[in-house]
Amino acid sequence: MMTDPTEAVVQFEREPLRLPWPADGNPGAFLQFETGAQWRDFVTGLGVDPRIPAIVRARFDRAQRLYLFGWIDFNLIKAGELAALIALELSLMDRYGGAISRRKRSFKTLLLHMVEVDGLTDAQIPMSVRCGGKAIGQLTGETKPTLADRRNLLAHGDPFDGLPTGGLLELVRDLINYAYRGYIAEAAAIGRPA
Repeated sequence: MMTDPTEAVVQFEREPLRLPWPADGNPGAFLQFETGAQWRDFVTGLGVDPRIPAIVRARFDRAQRLYLFGWIDFNLIKAGELAALIALELSLMDRYGGAISRRKRSFKTLLLHMVEVDGLTDAQIPMSVRCGGKAIGQLTGETKPTLADRRNLLAHGDPFDGLPTGGLLELVRDLINYAYRGYIAEAAAIGRPA
């Protein structure tokens, strides 16, 4: 009897999984995973800071789980993208929602607020620093599709259309950690471990 569902991923045999994902110094790289264990270790290594509120962690964990089971059914990665963007939207509503009038508040305005008001730059996004890429345009609208566009397409279009968006889970993780950086610092100051 299997008690840990991730064991199904480890035991499932398939051809190597190759997908677009930024690598060190290369924002347009492809990564290849030979085994379910490699994929599991990669996906579980992309978790948000454990000091982030439980409701956000639970939503992000759902996204990770869908990505993880993408080893068995590749389409689940696209569902994981939607779950990740929903976790990000919840985070932004929590952290910035009160600063934007209810009538103007949307995922798009919350992403823009992160850049224009909270000062987010590519230099503060670990994935951008690691790979040398630029992500801010996906928040401001300079790059299409934006994260808001992607969320809308996944939610209202065909969520299983197309290939996965390279690095989306990692980018969302970095943005959630950024939005909660003050919260994380306060938790660390009172001795709550990471």
